[in-house]
Amino acid sequence: MTKIVNLQTYRNKALGQRSFGPWQKRFGENYGIHTRLSDLSEKTLYYLALPGDNSSNAFYEFIMGVLDLGPAPKFHYLENKDQLMVVDIHLFLADQVRFELMRRLEWLQRFSAENTTLLEMVQKSEEIKVASKDAPPVLAETHPEYNDYQKLARGDKEVFIRRLLQEALEVFKKRIED
Repeated sequence: MTKIVNLQTYRNKALGQRSFGPWQKRFGENYGIHTRLSDLSEKTLYYLALPGDNSSNAFYEFIMGVLDLGPAPKFHYLENKDQLMVVDIHLFLADQVRFELMRRLEWLQRFSAENTTLLEMVQKSEEIKVASKDAPPVLAETHPEYNDYQKLARGDKEVFIRRLLQEALEVFKKRIED
């Protein structure tokens, strides 16, 4: 009897392996096509939130896998337009990771991409970026600086939240070390 293979299931499995395979090796965790930021462990989230080459390389692994551009070490051999696209998506994903970190600290009420899968964030990054600009992250009312935040103009509110990143990284690091 002939075995019938669902083509979409096969494609999804291949996409998941190509995209998340390097992260499964790097972080020792399982991910799939439905993985969202909220599904990442705190240790992985912290690693990805840190600025620097280590997190950049991890993002490149993932993004290049999703876009089928080859392994991360081939980044420097990509055409300029592909390199720029990968870097642009990386910066967008890094922001979303940092917003998730602040959400877990209960510093943010919400951010627009929090329920989006990681694959969608790469595949539909332009659309999601536009939507994110229309709905920037919102500081939690319980944050000690909420009253100062409320007095700011809309564009300044996002800048205010971004300025909290270094402190958020320090607080989160203590949280995962305990």
